[in-house]
Amino acid sequence: MTELLATITAPGRTAADIAALRLPESYRAVTVRKEDVGMFDGMSSSAKDPRKSLHVDEVPLPRLGPGEALVAVMASSVNYNTVWSSIFEPLPTFGFLERYGRTSPLAARHDLPYHVLGSDLAGVVLRTGPGVHAWRPGDEVVAHCLSVELESPDGHGDTMLDPEQRIWGFETNFGGLAEIALVKSNQLMPKPGHLSWEEAAAPGLVNSTAYRQLVSRNGAAMKQGDNVLIWGASGGLGSYATQLALAGGATPVCVVSSPLKAEICRRMGAELIIDRSAEDYRFWKDEHTQDPREWKRFGKRIRELTGGEDVDIVFEHPGRETFGASVYVTRKGGTVVTCASTSGFEHQYDNRYLWMSLKRIVGTHFANYREAWEANRLIAKGLIHPTLSRVHPLEDTALAVCEVHRNVHQGKVGILCLAPGEGLGVRDHELRERHLTAINRFR
Repeated sequence: MTELLATITAPGRTAADIAALRLPESYRAVTVRKEDVGMFDGMSSSAKDPRKSLHVDEVPLPRLGPGEALVAVMASSVNYNTVWSSIFEPLPTFGFLERYGRTSPLAARHDLPYHVLGSDLAGVVLRTGPGVHAWRPGDEVVAHCLSVELESPDGHGDTMLDPEQRIWGFETNFGGLAEIALVKSNQLMPKPGHLSWEEAAAPGLVNSTAYRQLVSRNGAAMKQGDNVLIWGASGGLGSYATQLALAGGATPVCVVSSPLKAEICRRMGAELIIDRSAEDYRFWKDEHTQDPREWKRFGKRIRELTGGEDVDIVFEHPGRETFGASVYVTRKGGTVVTCASTSGFEHQYDNRYLWMSLKRIVGTHFANYREAWEANRLIAKGLIHPTLSRVHPLEDTALAVCEVHRNVHQGKVGILCLAPGEGLGVRDHELRERHLTAINRFR
């Protein structure tokens, strides 16, 4: 591993240098273990501690198959799916690995008593399998997390509809919170040259998800002039939705939970901000009963900010806690576009406000390769920027995941894997200098 890192970081290294490297038999990776699945039984979600379930283990290097690539991971980042994996909710991820493993002898590699987590990476291609022609050893890449088989016709209009669609590092093994990752070659995209390894690793999952959810015709098809309500607008997902709305000529209405988060939204260029904690919105009277009066108070506040207009689009990801309010405040004919449901998967709303006002609920889930590529292109052009707030070493990943679980973070939390420090891997210094303030906005 020392030789591998030295070669990757050497000035003037070539594809031949990388291809000639002897790969290690094992590598360090962040895992959950099958034997620990019941450790949190009977506990509430908030009481479950990822620091007890996540491990940094030495694991064997997986065998490389057709259409795949092994990537030296310089940096990764934490997404909410790693929180779910670490607390074994809504289901232990080992069920995903078992089902995948039954689909083919090659997929059987993924069904192991440990699960290497992580759905983002920035790194260097080490090896490619048979049938890979677009990438070669030495290429500097980022990876999106859509894993598809595409043996069914269903996925050929939109690869997210492939019956064998999975999220890499969540529903598959060998993820990005590790020194080496195994990906399909059609997950790879060029690393933006003006970003460091940890900055380049931060946008992948959330930026692509927000792009499909807001911009793509598979989501809300946002247009200029739209008012867009964005829950958690300074968070890992919402911070990219806010930037996409501003870059696309829409007006974000940013919902946050503290003055600090409100200030971060202002730094991004947003002007219409609701601090839901300061204004004490309580959408639920108790565990079973929502309060429509609070929906109305919330809608009134939105109209005060927008000059009397309701929102065209609601960017929904909290789920159970906010969904009733989201349906209510959407304008007639507007769209609630939803994913994730981080506060709960069982949504309740008053259907009268949906059907009688001709509103739509659109479900979205990550992004297809084209959408992920377009989202990464916006990063590479300096039109959308990473929202990295802090960085941890690989051995402290459990602490980083705990921060995300407790919602004490801003934007994205990065993880250094093979990179020996922050700020490395920048190739385009001129473009970086032009956007340095925006790149460091969440720091």
